[in-house]
Amino acid sequence: MEKESPISTMTSSSVGNSGGYDIPWVEKYRPSTVAEIVGNEDAVSRFQVIARAGNIPNLILSGPPGTGKTTSILALAHELLGPNYREAVLELNASDDRGIDVVRNKIKMFAQKKVTLPPARHKIVILDEADSMTSGAQQALRRTMEIYSNSTRFALACNTSSKIIEPIQSRCALVRFSRLSDQEILGRLMVVLQAEKVPYVPEGLEAIIFTADGDMRQALNNLQATFSGFRLINQENVFKVCDQPHPLHVKNMVRHVLGGKFDDACSGLKQLYDLGYSPTDIITTLFRVIKNYDMAEYLKLEFMKEIGFAHMRICDGVGSYLQLCGLLAKLALARDTAKAA
Repeated sequence: MEKESPISTMTSSSVGNSGGYDIPWVEKYRPSTVAEIVGNEDAVSRFQVIARAGNIPNLILSGPPGTGKTTSILALAHELLGPNYREAVLELNASDDRGIDVVRNKIKMFAQKKVTLPPARHKIVILDEADSMTSGAQQALRRTMEIYSNSTRFALACNTSSKIIEPIQSRCALVRFSRLSDQEILGRLMVVLQAEKVPYVPEGLEAIIFTADGDMRQALNNLQATFSGFRLINQENVFKVCDQPHPLHVKNMVRHVLGGKFDDACSGLKQLYDLGYSPTDIITTLFRVIKNYDMAEYLKLEFMKEIGFAHMRICDGVGSYLQLCGLLAKLALARDTAKAA
């Protein structure tokens, strides 16, 4: 048997103690250094420069979920502070109370606390899901950021930076994270598959990447859930676990629309609707299928425009079967118009 890594040794012993439960792979394979982070090369290279120089500015990390924002700032804090990490980092999540009182008391007390650090190192306050903080708490935070800037730096992770008030945005360096590419997710999945000795087929990995849609956390969770349930990663098992409309059904619908068989497309939609999938699930999968579908570019753009309008109406609450049939009709009209032109 191969020599086990410290992580896997720790895991196997913890599994034995906890009655056969494994720790989530998202935590088990979370990068511990900035260099290990997958994707967003620009952001990672900026963090590597900060880790070498040591002078961290106030940061806003903005981007979709599962792209490595929290992991990046935690890895950076570990590299900057080393053994002083425990007493020199305050991490507050959306699950913690982060109202105006916490900012005035807890964060202020931490900023005032004396901690012996190496030269050119600062205490770090990490505020995860910062866009869910109230406006009052953010207003209180901006003064604290200014007063204690000599000893304490702030890192705010959020999904949309526009929900952070302007005065805080102007005090921070903004680092944007984007969704990970399929190749980047696949590369990380292969590392986990080999480490955990998971049997798989290539179509299964394609399905995992399709359901993740650029979200590494989702990809690893889907992989572990499928392995736990079926012990084999193939397409059928992945879509059973993730319970999204099967892309092949949606692809057939699109093919029928393009072939002028509107009734067949509607009956395919009725099948999906009767299986209990919500209109949001169906339209999201339809968008992803269209995005990768082999068709004329101008027609693809028209289809995406109509899907966007329908998605907007569904988000406003009009998510009936009629709404989805109307979308198929619009797609058929767009195809007929393009054909006539």
